[in-house]
Amino acid sequence: MAYYSFEEFDEKIRYSEAFQREAMRIAFTSGLPRKRVAIDLGIGLLTLPQWVSMYQLGNLSANPDIDLARENERLRLENRMLREESDPILREQ
Repeated sequence: MAYYSFEEFDEKIRYSEAFQREAMRIAFTSGLPRKRVAIDLGIGLLTLPQWVSMYQLGNLSANPDIDLARENERLRLENRMLREESDPILREQ
């Protein structure tokens, strides 16, 4: 088991805006949980949700691909909810 000193965590990693946009695009379009996307990209588990929140608040520059991905994610969720509502077997569970 490796032990780390707190000094090793003092230095914040800076990610480019292009990397942040690509990470959000993957998060919105892959269908994977955001935790999994963060692990796969090697970023902190709280970093990706923070970027998404910043984007939704308008603090990151807009990218048409991310806007479409966000809309696709919303529509997938809505579609899944409607499917579950209309399937009597799923309703009984």
